[in-house]
Amino acid sequence: MSPLVADELAQWAQYIQSATGIYLDGSKGYLIETRFAPLLKEVGTTSFGELLRRTQVDTTGALRRKVVDAITTNETSFFRDNSPFELLQHKLIPDLIDTRNRSTGAVRPIPIRIWSAACSTGQEVYSIAMLFHELKVDLKRFDVRIFGTDISDRALAAASRGTFAKMEIDRGLPLDRLGRYFATDGQTYRVKDEIRAMATFRSINLLEPFTFPHKFDLVLCRNVAIYFTERDKARLFGSIARVMAPDGTLLIGSTETITGICPQFEPKRHVRSVFYSLKVNGS
Repeated sequence: MSPLVADELAQWAQYIQSATGIYLDGSKGYLIETRFAPLLKEVGTTSFGELLRRTQVDTTGALRRKVVDAITTNETSFFRDNSPFELLQHKLIPDLIDTRNRSTGAVRPIPIRIWSAACSTGQEVYSIAMLFHELKVDLKRFDVRIFGTDISDRALAAASRGTFAKMEIDRGLPLDRLGRYFATDGQTYRVKDEIRAMATFRSINLLEPFTFPHKFDLVLCRNVAIYFTERDKARLFGSIARVMAPDGTLLIGSTETITGICPQFEPKRHVRSVFYSLKVNGS
């Protein structure tokens, strides 16, 4: 494997940013070298420059998808960071149920739409579904749909299967929830049908135009924009604002902020957690 030189790093950084929104500065050459090493062997070259050229001319898009899969982090776990899920369980979901119950009149079942905007292998989506069951929401009265999207085809395939290894289960899933919501399948654990039925998965690049047939009551876009430039963050959350219900709620990562970047949103606090709502007459 030939070392990654400065020109190749610059070209790769430009390509990756255009393909995924992820910004890699000059210190991130090691990331390309380690994550793309298997691809070098697969295509039969030792040159990172040649790998990029082949990716760009591959009309099937297969190599591009492999590059995206390799560079995206896909770091996730069930009930990751915990505090956002406490916020959902004790504040946001009960308030949403109460508001929709009062505002939709005779419409039945009452639609509730939730978007996990970078769902990786699906743990966030399924964690939210578990909360609806634990809150004893009447799923005949409420039509709850949780949409999981990601740029990685590999991650989406895993999410759609709903089958997890013991190591993935051990990261954040208490034993009582394991027994209630999963069936053992040999050495793996499969999400039960009543949880899987609430989820839909779809491939989306968050920096390309996207549309949905409905507005979202709740959007989770956590720990994604930390890899974006300020300009791309503004684009992303501006696009998210356009697909949210007027009284919808946005959750981002605990170390993130969009104050001063996205004027469409205003922060709100509940106990130790922060969430965002659309400003009245926000654009």
